[in-house]
This record gives sequence, C-alpha cells and structure tokens, in this order.
Amino acid sequence: MMPRVLAAEPGAVPILVWARALPDGAEKQLRHIAAQPYVVEHVAAMPDIHVAWGVAVGTVFATEHHVVPEALGGDLGCGVSAYRFPQPAYLPDHDVLRALLARFAREIPVGDAIRRGRGMPLPPELESPPLATQALCHAWERLAPRHLGTLGGGNHFLELDRDADGDVWLLLHTGSRGVGSAIAGHQVRTARALGQDRLPALSTDTPEGAACLADLQWAFRFARANRDAIAARVLPLVAEALGVSPDPESTVDVHHNHVVPEEHGGRVLLIHRKGAVSLEAGQRGLIPGSMGTASYVVEGRGEPRAFRSCSHGAGRVLTRTEARARIRPAALEHAMRRVVYDRERAAALVEEAPAVYRDITEVLEDEADLVTPLLRLTPLAVLKG
Repeated sequence: MMPRVLAAEPGAVPILVWARALPDGAEKQLRHIAAQPYVVEHVAAMPDIHVAWGVAVGTVFATEHHVVPEALGGDLGCGVSAYRFPQPAYLPDHDVLRALLARFAREIPVGDAIRRGRGMPLPPELESPPLATQALCHAWERLAPRHLGTLGGGNHFLELDRDADGDVWLLLHTGSRGVGSAIAGHQVRTARALGQDRLPALSTDTPEGAACLADLQWAFRFARANRDAIAARVLPLVAEALGVSPDPESTVDVHHNHVVPEEHGGRVLLIHRKGAVSLEAGQRGLIPGSMGTASYVVEGRGEPRAFRSCSHGAGRVLTRTEARARIRPAALEHAMRRVVYDRERAAALVEEAPAVYRDITEVLEDEADLVTPLLRLTPLAVLKG
C-alpha cells in the first residue's frame, strides 16, 4: 500500500499514512504533532495506529535538536524477542504446554508481581547508572533489581508458536517496567516545567535535553536486559520440553517506544517511534498479532518515507474499557479454543481478546512497502501478563 498524504495545515509538516483507516482521534493527534515547530521532514503513521496518551501509538517523527519525552510512552524500550527451536521430534500436546506455562509462571513474576527481597543481581553494566537526579538514582537502586526478569501486565506475554516447517518459536514481549516508568515520568515533568505546549520538547543543546537522552538510553538498556533475563530463565525449560536447543542465529529482538539518532536524507535526525519498530533493509523483525492469531517474522525494506520503520503489532481497535463491555468470557474461550492459556483468567483476559486487535493480514497488506513477511507463526500457548 502506498501511503496517503494528509494535507498539511499552515506551518505543519506533511503526514504520511500507511493505514487504510484512521481511528477516531488518531488524525487529531497526528495533526497536533505535525504542527510542532521542532518536527522536521514529515510524520509517518503506521498501519497499527491508534489513540494513546500523548501521541498515538504507531507514530514516527523526526527532530533535529529536540527530544520529546511525552511522545515515547511510559514503557521505554518495550520490545519483542523471538527464539527458534528447529525441528523438535514432536509438537508438544496440550498437557505438555499447560505444564510448561505453569513452569513459566513459577519462574517469571507476571502482572503486578515483582521479585521479592533484594531482587535479581544487576549485570555490571547496569549498576549505578549516572542518571539525571539523585531521586532517579535512588529509584533505579530500588526498582531495577526487583523488576529485572519480570513480565509486567497488559499486552506483555510469553508465547509458544509453530511455523510451517514445524519449528517452534518462543516469543517474549516486555519492556523497562518500573524503571522506565520512573525515568519517563521525570523527563515528562521536566519538559512540561520548561515548555508551554501540550507536547513540550527539550533542546539537546541544553543540560536538560542532554540528560534526557542519556536517561532514556539507560531505560532502553534495562528493557533489553529484562528480556534477556526472562529468556535465560525460560529457554532451558522449553529446550527440556522439546528436546532441542534454540538456534542462536535465528534470534530476533526489536523494540519500540524509543528515540534514536539516525541518518536520513544526508543528515542525522532524532527519530521518535511510539509503538513502531526500526528495521533496516534486509533486517529481520517480528510483528505480533494477538494472543489467538498469527504473528509474523518479517524483513525490513528500508522505506525512507517511513524513516525505515514498520508497525509493532496488529494495533488495538477497542480500548480496554470497550473490550470489557463488549466481549464476554465465553467469546474469548471460543476464539482461543486451539490455544493453551489460563482459562481461569478469561474474565480478565477479555481486554486482550483477538477481537480487540486489527486483522494482522490487513496490517501487513497496508505496510507491504515497509516489510516483507517471511514466516507465519501460529500460537500454541500463551502466558499473558
């Protein structure tokens, strides 16, 4: 699908949209960010775009010398890792999958749960980072060990899938947890104290802007370390159940909710991605569907008009409030009849039902010039946060 261009308002940059339809409120949010004086080039809207706090999920934009904390979300560096177990002797049956999910839940705190006591030892490179304030340093010391290796709630998950060749994949979606939330909250408050707009930016030429960029990098590092810590706990469990080790050459890790300096059009820009993934041409990524529908391993096409970006998932079409009002547990159970999950939590999991999300095949059609699908992954079992 070629992007359609929303006519730019006076003083605003153009908006390129890869979605066949914009949800209510999303166009207003896109036009607001496009009108900000610090935004350059254009704004790109991914096919999974939907309304969210601050900036719509699925929004990508560029600045030259500004960072916009409120445009990144609270779960900084959130992302998805995928690990392939090639050609197991057999696909696990439902009893094996249920036992495996139970072992996941014993090893990995999910939802609001954190690690007790002093938590997990931090990797040496994450000990005592030089954050912007003493309060943030104290928050890191308190939160990081207890949140490392935890899944969180909402749309975070551990999932087992299979591809057409019979390989089994472990998918893992989580982010920076309380550490990222503390850093995001501080930087948003700093920007609001110094700015006048609803989406104030910090100049990277100022001490506050430079500190913001540095703090964000620490949150991104923690998010990746969190995924790695979870993987270190659960990969051996999957290997034991399947009788085969994961192939390290097939591992994929991509993250969203970030800002990173990149060269575009011959100059270095700060690319902000809220619920969008950076994929260079030829780079492999992963686009999850929902807990009951397929996910896809994809290859980036490096489309410059999208700042070499793609969607980070299927994208919500119902808010959590709408999902609770419209979807009954029985409907969720029917949609999930082929997937192993915690049926005792069906009433709570309606917020993540397949009907809450866009059709992933339509999302991929809309971003055909952004990514090439390589593998279709069908869910076998899922542990939601």
